[in-house]
Amino acid sequence: MKLGLHYWNYSTPAEPAAIAPTLAEAATTAEQAGVASFTVMDHFFQMDAVFAAEEPMLEAYTTLGYVAAKTQRMTLGVLVTGVMYRYPGLLAKTVSTLDVLSGGRARLGIGASWYEREQLGLGVPVVPVAERFERLEETLRICLQMWSADDGPFNGQHYQLAETINSPQPLSRPHPPIMIGGGGEKKTLLLVARYADACNLFGRGGTDDVARKLDVLRGHCATEGRDYDTIEKTVVADRSPLDDTDGFLAEVSAYAALGVTEVQVTPDRHPVEFAQRLGDEVLPRLADIG
Repeated sequence: MKLGLHYWNYSTPAEPAAIAPTLAEAATTAEQAGVASFTVMDHFFQMDAVFAAEEPMLEAYTTLGYVAAKTQRMTLGVLVTGVMYRYPGLLAKTVSTLDVLSGGRARLGIGASWYEREQLGLGVPVVPVAERFERLEETLRICLQMWSADDGPFNGQHYQLAETINSPQPLSRPHPPIMIGGGGEKKTLLLVARYADACNLFGRGGTDDVARKLDVLRGHCATEGRDYDTIEKTVVADRSPLDDTDGFLAEVSAYAALGVTEVQVTPDRHPVEFAQRLGDEVLPRLADIG
């Protein structure tokens, strides 16, 4: 079982000048402790469902470029890239750049964007949910084409690319892993079966909900002719690994029994302290979970 650190809050410490050094120390501490992946959110306003929208938020891919320069081993990705925020060809180029500069450590986490307040606030087009999923599928196809030997045109319903030149290609082979985030059973998990190397589910519904989502994914794989076992299963934990470490590890063990191989956790205190305590209190015990 791998542990991922999902860095979702830049408000601690409160001084803006402290954001960069805190981010760097938290990332390097996590890597030294054995954390396998480092992810950030793709938001421009902080989520107003959890915090105040005015709280600090950094652009995701710039942040990962900074973290790439400070680390050596962790997989780096956005959890999850909002499909409406970047033209697909430019997104493929951005992830390729991160992969090259990080030595082949990029992962494309992507999903249908949802936070309309920031979209309206910053002038990002807001389209119906059905169209977002159409654009998500076209974006996945464009990324896969740009990460292949085919540099010809792409003609979709929403996107038309005259050329898909992408030089240099990513170092990851055959391409940076694609992880689709979300548990939507009709569309999201179908796209996982069709295109993704990994899925990302939220643990807020508990292990029973995750098990049900994975059963749905298994059904989509059967329909699509996809080997279910080739898809990595990841989950964002809904509980702190530090407040009740025994309970957290028990939940992770239940996820492992379902075939989950990575659990992401979010700092709930100063991020450097959080990373240090993960190394001291959680990761040594996590190693016993297969």
